[in-house]
Amino acid sequence: MALLRCEDITLRYEALTVMEHLSFSVESGDYLCIVGENGSGKSTLMKCLLGLKTADGGKLILGEGLKRSEIGYLPQQSEIQRDFPASVEEVVLSGCLNSRALHPFYTKVEKRRANEQMECLKIETLRKRCYRELSGGQQQRVLLARALCATKKLLVLDEPVTGLDPVVTTELYGILRHIHEEHGITIIMVTHDVECAVRHAKKILHIGKGTHFFGTCTEYAESAVGRKFLDASGHFEGGKDCCRPRHREEAQVNE
Repeated sequence: MALLRCEDITLRYEALTVMEHLSFSVESGDYLCIVGENGSGKSTLMKCLLGLKTADGGKLILGEGLKRSEIGYLPQQSEIQRDFPASVEEVVLSGCLNSRALHPFYTKVEKRRANEQMECLKIETLRKRCYRELSGGQQQRVLLARALCATKKLLVLDEPVTGLDPVVTTELYGILRHIHEEHGITIIMVTHDVECAVRHAKKILHIGKGTHFFGTCTEYAESAVGRKFLDASGHFEGGKDCCRPRHREEAQVNE
């Protein structure tokens, strides 16, 4: 059984139907990127996957014992969130809240898990720093560590590289690849960067107004909708290799 399956999903935003008859599945070990035009319903679909919105038609089924409280989520940040006055350690630990029930204090197991994620993301030396004093790339690492505290199965990311410079973007893609390959975390990521999605993901879900695509990256690159969007993003075939991790950054991630 798939880790997550959408069957003939219809979604509305207020009175507007933003998506109809969408079907796809996510298996354990998948790395799925969701791409498409602005206003095509990517954010609305994300809310549905997280249980923040009910589908207006069709079914969303969680398999393999997955609970929504076990999904790690890295949202887009607002300016208010970037100015959050908490320490790095406090932000990362807050990722354990969904599984804590009514316990008033963090357990040793939760603190150990937070430490492990900070070490994995190479932010353990920042643990006492105030979150709002960090750079954008450091903040994304903190939020990713927080999301990983919530899950050992599925990580959902909403435009995680928006606003980051090319070097930090490359580093973050390398970190995600490491988490996916070495820790076995399934990834679903919404992104506007179609070229990088094809380079890093295993599968692509393209949501368009009246047109949907779901398949492998190779199939997407060869499809009419894929060729159109890859050309618009800067000609994928033979184009710039801006998203391929550099040797130095790969070494940092895998130390």
